Amino acid sequence: MSKNYYQILGLARDATPEQIKKAYRKLARKYHPDVSKEVDAEAQMQSLNVAYDTLMDAEKKQDYDFSLDHPQGAGFSGQSGAGFAGQYTSATGSDFSGFEDLFGRFGAGFGGGSANRFNQQGARPLRGEDQHARIEVDIHVAYQGDTQQFSLQIPSYTALGEVEIQRKTLQVKIPKGIPNGQQIRLAHQGQQGLNGGTAGDLYIEIHYRETDQIRVEGADVYLKVNVTPWELALGQKIAVNTPAGKVQVSVPKGGQSGQQLRLKDKGIPAKTPGHLFLNLNMVIPPADSAAQQQAYQDLAQQFSDFQPREK
Repeated sequence: MSKNYYQILGLARDATPEQIKKAYRKLARKYHPDVSKEVDAEAQMQSLNVAYDTLMDAEKKQDYDFSLDHPQGAGFSGQSGAGFAGQYTSATGSDFSGFEDLFGRFGAGFGGGSANRFNQQGARPLRGEDQHARIEVDIHVAYQGDTQQFSLQIPSYTALGEVEIQRKTLQVKIPKGIPNGQQIRLAHQGQQGLNGGTAGDLYIEIHYRETDQIRVEGADVYLKVNVTPWELALGQKIAVNTPAGKVQVSVPKGGQSGQQLRLKDKGIPAKTPGHLFLNLNMVIPPADSAAQQQAYQDLAQQFSDFQPREK
């Protein structure tokens, strides 16, 4: 007996959407053809995609659960109608690092995929379903705009109406100032139509890649800036490389590590610009030489009455 979708994902029937998503991502990292060393990676990945699409869609999941409970009843549409996933790889050398950066899940099913719906004489044209995917780009794209080229694998039909996977390369122009999470529509790049119907659209959801230094909230950008103890204690002007360009900022005298400075309207240059927040992070220099160690000893003597901890 073949595994059911819950067994494919290693889940119980009462698994929550969060548990389904977590299990899928873990297994997808293992079997994604672009990174996996497993000999059956592509087949495993397709099984995962079908299982995930089915169990994450409330209506499909309800139908599937019914088919499990009533195996002699109406058959479930299975892989031909449960959906596929798009697999994205950079074709330009752009920094699409990591599986989750380049893997976008198509939303709706593949429209049945059965040959009895394909090119029937007199059958009405059916528009292909829209597809949805997500890509992550560097924050500089928000300030400058960019054109990203990537490859994807999507399901299509052969002349006999059988489903096959095809790879295509597309370019998407990302405008300057696009908000985090906004979608870009690529007309007629989605699912293939049936009986002469037009193809659906492809919606690319743009997300800005977060790092240890940068995170994005809406149109606001948060940047960690390393500073020295004396820059915080004395207050100095420092040069900082930001996504908005190099800026001169004044570190307030007596500042503290973790303190935040706001640069108004220096966030994502959207219709309503966001702000750029600099999070000051004090970095303690190492004392490698004898002179540097002596400098710390002198500092300790000068601040001998300072107690950083409670008595």
